[in-house]
Amino acid sequence: MTPVETKEKMLLDIDGMTCASCVSRVEGALAGVEGVEKAGVNLATRRATVEGDNLTEDELAKAVQEAGYSMAKYDPRSGEEERVDEREQKVLREKRQILIKFIFAASVGALLLAMAFIWSPFSGRTDMWVMLALATPVQFWAGAQFYRGAWQVGKHGSTDMNTLIAVGTSAAYIYSVVATVAPRIFESAGVEPAVYFDTAVVIIALILLGRLLEARARAGTTQAIKKLMGLRAKTARVVRDGEEIEIPVEEVQVGDLVQVRPGEKVPVDGTIEEGSSTLDESMLTGESLPIEKGPGNEVIGATINKVGSFRFRAEKVGTDTALAQIVRLVEEAQGSKAPIQRIADVVASYFVPIVILAALATFAIWLLAGAAFSQAILVLVAVLIIACPCALGLATPTAIMVGTGRGAEMGVLVRGGEALETAKNLDTIMLDKTGTLTKGEPAVTDVISIIDGDESLLALAASVENQSEHPLAQAVVEAADRRGIDVPRAEGFKAEVGHGVSATVLNQSVAVGSARFMRQLGVDIGAAEADVQRLESKGKTAIVVSVDDRAAGVMAIADTLKSEAKHTVARLKSLGLQVLMVTGDNKRTAEAIASEAGIDTVLAEVLPDQKIEKVRELQTDGRKVAMVGDGINDAPALAQSDIGIAIGTGTDIAMESSDLTLISGDLEGIPKSLELSKATMRTIKQNLVGAFGYNVILIPVAAGVLYPIWGVLLDPMFAAAAMAASSVTVVLNALRLRKFGREA
Repeated sequence: MTPVETKEKMLLDIDGMTCASCVSRVEGALAGVEGVEKAGVNLATRRATVEGDNLTEDELAKAVQEAGYSMAKYDPRSGEEERVDEREQKVLREKRQILIKFIFAASVGALLLAMAFIWSPFSGRTDMWVMLALATPVQFWAGAQFYRGAWQVGKHGSTDMNTLIAVGTSAAYIYSVVATVAPRIFESAGVEPAVYFDTAVVIIALILLGRLLEARARAGTTQAIKKLMGLRAKTARVVRDGEEIEIPVEEVQVGDLVQVRPGEKVPVDGTIEEGSSTLDESMLTGESLPIEKGPGNEVIGATINKVGSFRFRAEKVGTDTALAQIVRLVEEAQGSKAPIQRIADVVASYFVPIVILAALATFAIWLLAGAAFSQAILVLVAVLIIACPCALGLATPTAIMVGTGRGAEMGVLVRGGEALETAKNLDTIMLDKTGTLTKGEPAVTDVISIIDGDESLLALAASVENQSEHPLAQAVVEAADRRGIDVPRAEGFKAEVGHGVSATVLNQSVAVGSARFMRQLGVDIGAAEADVQRLESKGKTAIVVSVDDRAAGVMAIADTLKSEAKHTVARLKSLGLQVLMVTGDNKRTAEAIASEAGIDTVLAEVLPDQKIEKVRELQTDGRKVAMVGDGINDAPALAQSDIGIAIGTGTDIAMESSDLTLISGDLEGIPKSLELSKATMRTIKQNLVGAFGYNVILIPVAAGVLYPIWGVLLDPMFAAAAMAASSVTVVLNALRLRKFGREA
C-alpha cells in the first residue's frame, strides 16, 4: 500500500449511510485506524473528515468497507468542478430512484386501501391474491433498500431504523402471505384469515417520502460550490511578448501581466503595476463601498472592476486564489459539521432487538404453555405488528414537515430537521454587517449646506454626479430624486478616478469629491473641515461640494441600518443569546453601526477565512453559534457555524451554504425561527414519548398478558388498527404546529 501524502486533514465521500446509527459506525471504524486522531461524519453531505498523521487511503477504505459502507477519497485541489458535477449527478440519480419508488408504493397503497375499506371488483380469495400480487413488488423492490440496510448492520450485530422497517413490514407481509396461501392454518385455530398488505405498503411509502425529502436536501449541498465556481472569470487578457492575448483563466500563470478593463472581473489574484480604478470587493470582503486601487495594491480574483483600467501581476492562480480557498473552506466546513444524533435512531438501536426478543420469547412461552402452533404464531405476529415503527418513524419527520412548512409561511426557509433541532440550543449569534444589519447599499444620510441651502447644494452635486458611474455618485443622484429636486444640466464633465468629479453648472464651476481632492484643486475647505471630521468619526464617507473654488457644503454617504435591526437585536438578547457583529469593514464604521443597533461586541476588518476562524474559536469554547449573513464572503462561516442563517435578498451562495433562509430579508425572522425550532422540538419529543409509550403499553397486550381476563388473543387486525391509531395521534399532534405564531 502506498501511503497518501501526510496531511492534517483528509476528506472522504461515504456511500451507503442512511441514519445516525450509520454515522456512528463509520466514525467508530475510521477512529480505529492507526494514525487517526479525530473522525467526524456528516450524514447530510455523506462526507467524512479525518484528522491525523500518516493516513493511508487503503486502510481507511478497508475500515469503512468492513463497517458495511464504501468510500472514495476527496481532494479539494484536484478536478473540483468535475468532482462536484459527479457528486450532484449521483445525488440527483438517487433522488429520482426514490421518487419513482415512492410514487409506485403510494399508488399501490392507495389502491390497496380502497380495496380493503371502500370497494373491490374482486371478492373473497381472489381479492387476497390480487392484493398479494400488488404488494409483492412494493415489498421487495420499493422496500429493497430497507432490507439492504438491515442486512448491512445485522452483519455486525447491530440494528437501526432500517431493521425496524424491514421487520415491521415483513411481519405484516408474511402474515398476509400465509393467510392468502395457507388460510387453513388460521381457520384451524378458529380465526378468520385476514391480510395486511396495505399496512406494509403504506409504511414503505411513508418512509420513502421521508428519504425523498432527505435526498432533496442533499441535492442542494453542491449548489453553493457550483455557484461559487461560477463567479470566476472565464477568460483573462494577458500581455505576452508585448501583445495582449485572451486566454482561458486556467492558463494564467504566476508572473503574467494581466490587463483589466472597466466592468470586467479580475481573473486571478495579484498586485497592480499600472493604472488605477475602484473595485467592488463586497462579495469577498464585505466592504460596502467600492475600494480605490492603484499601483502596489492587491486585487482579488472574481471581484469587479467598476471604473478605470489597470494592469496587474498575477501572483495566485488556480486553486491558490482567494475564491478557490473559499470553495475549500465551504466544503471542509460542511464536511466537518458534527452530525445530529436522531433520537428515534437511538431509541431504535435498543428497541428493535428488545421487540424481536420479546416476540420470540412470547412465541416460545405460548408453545411451552401448551398452545397450538397457530395460536403462538398469531401472538408472534401481533407483537411484531403492534411494535411496527410506523408511529416511531413518523414522530420526527411529521413534526419537521409541519414545522418547516409553518416556517415558510412566516418567511423562513428551513433546510431540514437538523437545523430545527440545533437552533433550540444556540447561545451565541454572529451578525454580518453589510446587507444583513444594513441595507447593503450607500445612501446620502446628511446634507450640510454652507452657502445656499440643502436642496440647492444637493441639486448642484447631483447635476455633476449624474454623469458618473461611481456608486457614491448614484447615491447622490438618488437622494435628489427622492426629494423631487429639479437637477440642472452639467457641461464639461471631468472625473479623476477615486478622488472626485467636476463640471460647469449654471455657469458655475462645481466640484464634488473627497477633502483631498478639494485640496488638490486649491479649494479652501476650512469652513467644512469640522463637519467632515465629525461625519467620518461616525464611520460615514464625507464628500465636499465646492462652487467657484469655495466650499459650499458637505454630504455624508453611508450604508444605513435596516429599520428592524435594533428591535431584532433586543429580542435576540431577551432570548438569552450573546449578540456579536462581524464585518470586513473598517473598525470605525463597524462600531458606529453596532452602537446604533445595540450590539456591544464588534469584530471588524475580518476577512472570509478569519470569519470562519472566529466561529471555530467560539465553538472550541463550547458555544453553540449561529451565523447570519448574505454575501459570498459569509459562505464559509455560514457552513461552519452550528446554524447558518442567510438573508434571502443576498446571494444564492450564502443561501445554499445556510441552514435557514430569511426569504424577505426581514431580520425579525431570526428570533421567530429560533422560537419555532423550540416549538418543533417540543412536539417531536411529545411524539416520541407517545409513540414509544404506545409500544411499551400495547406490546404486553399483544403478547397475551390479558388473555386470562379476555379469554381471547389480540387479533393482528386490531393490532394493526392500534398501530394506525398511534400514527394518527402523532400526525395530529404535529399539525398543531400550524397554529404557531398565529394570534388567537
